[in-house]
Amino acid sequence: MKIAFHGAARTVTGSKHLLTLKSGKKILFDCGMFQGLGDKTDELNLQFGFDASSIDFLLLSHAHIDHSGLIPKLVKDGFKGKIFCTPATKDLTEILLEDSAQIQRDDTKFINKRRAKQGLPPFEPLYDLENAKDVFPLMQTIEYGRWVSFFDEAQVMFTDAGHIIGSAAVHVKIKEEGKETAITFSGDVGRYNDVILRSPDVFPQADYIFIESTYGNSLHEKILSPADVLHDWIIKTCVNKKGKLVIPSFSVGRTQELLYFLNQMFNQGRLPKVPVYVDSPLSFEATQVVKSHPENFNKVIKKLLETDNDPFDFPGLNFTKSVDESKAINDMHQPMIIISASGMADAGRIKHHIANNINDHKNTILLVGYCEPHSLGGRLMNGSKEVKIYGEFYKVIAEVGSMRSMSAHGDYDDLCQFLACQNPALIKKLFIVHGEEEVQLDFQKRLEKKNFKDVIVPHLHEEFNLD
Repeated sequence: MKIAFHGAARTVTGSKHLLTLKSGKKILFDCGMFQGLGDKTDELNLQFGFDASSIDFLLLSHAHIDHSGLIPKLVKDGFKGKIFCTPATKDLTEILLEDSAQIQRDDTKFINKRRAKQGLPPFEPLYDLENAKDVFPLMQTIEYGRWVSFFDEAQVMFTDAGHIIGSAAVHVKIKEEGKETAITFSGDVGRYNDVILRSPDVFPQADYIFIESTYGNSLHEKILSPADVLHDWIIKTCVNKKGKLVIPSFSVGRTQELLYFLNQMFNQGRLPKVPVYVDSPLSFEATQVVKSHPENFNKVIKKLLETDNDPFDFPGLNFTKSVDESKAINDMHQPMIIISASGMADAGRIKHHIANNINDHKNTILLVGYCEPHSLGGRLMNGSKEVKIYGEFYKVIAEVGSMRSMSAHGDYDDLCQFLACQNPALIKKLFIVHGEEEVQLDFQKRLEKKNFKDVIVPHLHEEFNLD
């Protein structure tokens, strides 16, 4: 059999890994969208590197758009197979893909107005809302910890990866010519002792592993709790400077963590009386999905639910849904907290909020997790003095802060702990995916020191034989 890496290869986004069996069957691990790669992004998303109609099965690790976002295009281009995932991943993926289609529609409309004035041809979105809805009938759910045969030669099992609600490491057993091969794809590995979710599960011994590496060469800050750091930014911006705290945040995972911390501050009597606006219809829907899957919560949250029936709600919290409600926030000049998607600030309403608040020194743009360096969030995090938003340049006058310790991705200690259940001598090849190239090369050396003998950092579209 062969494995080819058609995304998240020496870059963080666009997760797509294609397993081709000797029988000709093709299994795709994830089908994610490339994000935040500047001018290369559109071109990368237009070409899969394989024929969509040739794929027999899709195994989806979790719902984040960089892992699921091109499934509608896959279906649009001819895929008719089954998609396997966990129940929570199915629920989240449905709302994320609909939202992705709507963002493409709205952003394309906005950009094409500007292109028309310049005499340039219009952009076309990758897919529309109907393409997104065509995905849903193909999705089938599997609970954690159950081996399920999805065709004669193959079984799949999902184990909790602790990254977001429903996230999974994907384990496949393939039988070819009387021989069984075990393959594990980590998906995105969460953090041990996460504030909301259970820690990643141990998993059976594999022959081949594909491991993510977002933070493969760094450790998360452990000086202060994220709640304390967030509280300091609220006091500094909203109380002392009387400004707006603008937080780009992924609708799934990060937003719920922020709401949990704000609820915690309220319960402790230390949340200032400033309004909190979550300006993202998707964030509201995602929060409802998270609440509906308490089986994924850790013991701390389950204990909290005995005294607080909603750890993601508190007085002063407002979810905005309509465009008019979103625009109305711009006309409010009192101190406030604005949480809006996306986390890398490369799409959605957050771009408008940054554009409207970046020119006032009283305001703060607070980045609360990983940002791809070429994304708007990445450029702000790296100290850019001027940024381009919707074709216009803006001076960075507002303060820019970061809380990288809030990342839902495990650091290299977490990743090594995830692999600790494996005997390195039995791993034939370990492929490092989903990371910046320099991070992956550093992580490769760390794993080799831990006696993993054949550690590979694949290039985009590179293919390998699995003996």
